[in-house]
Amino acid sequence: MPGADPTVAVIIPALDEEDAIVRVLGDIPEELSAAVIVVDNGSTDRTAQRARECGATVVAEPRRGYGQACLTGMAELPEGVSIVVFLDGDYSDFPSEMNTLVDPIARGVSDLVIGSRVLGKREAGALLPQARLGNALATWLIRRLFGVQYTDLGPFRAVRLSSLTRLHMVDRNFGWTVEMQVKAARQGLRITEVPVRYRKRIGESKITGTLLGSVRAGYKILWTIFRHSRGDG
Repeated sequence: MPGADPTVAVIIPALDEEDAIVRVLGDIPEELSAAVIVVDNGSTDRTAQRARECGATVVAEPRRGYGQACLTGMAELPEGVSIVVFLDGDYSDFPSEMNTLVDPIARGVSDLVIGSRVLGKREAGALLPQARLGNALATWLIRRLFGVQYTDLGPFRAVRLSSLTRLHMVDRNFGWTVEMQVKAARQGLRITEVPVRYRKRIGESKITGTLLGSVRAGYKILWTIFRHSRGDG
């Protein structure tokens, strides 16, 4: 993953993804010459080792939480980066489509690009019913409260670093993606959604794979939306 002072950096939170991380890293488009940061969020397997073997920078973050891992990755961004891509480490997204997300920002027409699994093609069973329901409710609320039309809260996204910095992200777990989207709406960022493909992840989801995880994530997402609709945060 070469490139001196790259303009694109990819942050990949990962927790026990040794069976997926090599595929994720191998599918990142070489022409982007991206700096790749894998944030090991307390894995007990060989996730960190395999990521290093693929040439990624690995940062240890034992404090659990998706948002915490993303914040830690942001703190490790190298000089010269202007676009940040967030990508899951479970191989449910298609890293090969990264150019589609980066291009509108590189051309100066967008500040935030969301990869929409709703607009794209999904493998049967990839997006679980509880995730589809929660996603639909959350995006409907954002439209009603913030006047911005989203179709998805998908984690595969690209954002201009200067815009990301202004968002002052703080969420450390399930509310990370929706916090970014509601703050972007409030600040009037130029937002684009692009269709992305989605497949069944490798391994079991740490969030929607369990009833408790789904309930906790859903509560946090709705709480985040309503909190920011009052102007908090």
